[in-house]
Amino acid sequence: MKSIISRIVEYFNSKKITEQYPKWEKSLVQLQKRLDYSFHDATLLHAALTHKSYLRRKYDDHKAPSPFERMEFLGDSILGFIVSKELFTHHPDEQEGKLSKLKSKIVSETYLTLKANSIELGKYVLLSPEEQHSGGAHKPSILSDTMEALICAIYLDSGISAASRFIRHHILKDYEETVTRDELVNYKSILQEHMQSKNQEPPRYVTIAEEGPEHNKTFVVEVRLGAKLLGTGKGSTKKNAHQEAARLACQKLGV
Repeated sequence: MKSIISRIVEYFNSKKITEQYPKWEKSLVQLQKRLDYSFHDATLLHAALTHKSYLRRKYDDHKAPSPFERMEFLGDSILGFIVSKELFTHHPDEQEGKLSKLKSKIVSETYLTLKANSIELGKYVLLSPEEQHSGGAHKPSILSDTMEALICAIYLDSGISAASRFIRHHILKDYEETVTRDELVNYKSILQEHMQSKNQEPPRYVTIAEEGPEHNKTFVVEVRLGAKLLGTGKGSTKKNAHQEAARLACQKLGV
């Protein structure tokens, strides 16, 4: 693992990113206070917060593997393991199916975005000018990925105990209340199960429009049962539009 950490440190030191953005470097002191964690090697924090769009725009590193993406990959696995362990420990009487559904909500993009916003993580992420202009600091995909990269950075810096502590204090905190929030309810799954319980065919989702410029589109989706329209949803992604359409369908059907 030391060689991996050394490669990340060497890569970022060669880019001299913190020398170009001294205010960014100073602001990360504030972030570490929010996290209640101080990095032994701040370069790992820099790596977790430097989005791939910035590296590829600034340094034309199209072929080089992005440290951000690699850290996101490992952070995702660490998060899944710790969340599973905590749920297993604190819900000894729950069935596997219930635990799996609960875990899927906690590790979801929507949930991680809520937690990222609670520490204002978006304002510390280094993005390309184009990504910044298109609102990248508020995009759920970027915020959730950064949260996973941050978990990896803490793990590489201090080990699994520190990463576990961060996850318990900042991600699992109040999770039972948070997962009941409307945006974390999987209405597509609820609608699907409702149709199955009535031996009906599964609902069909159709994208009927894509509105707005390429970097800031709004998708319009209809959910239908045969020829019957159940609901129409809008969202910044097709996934969000599907969920909104399913939510309205559930409301219409009284599910």
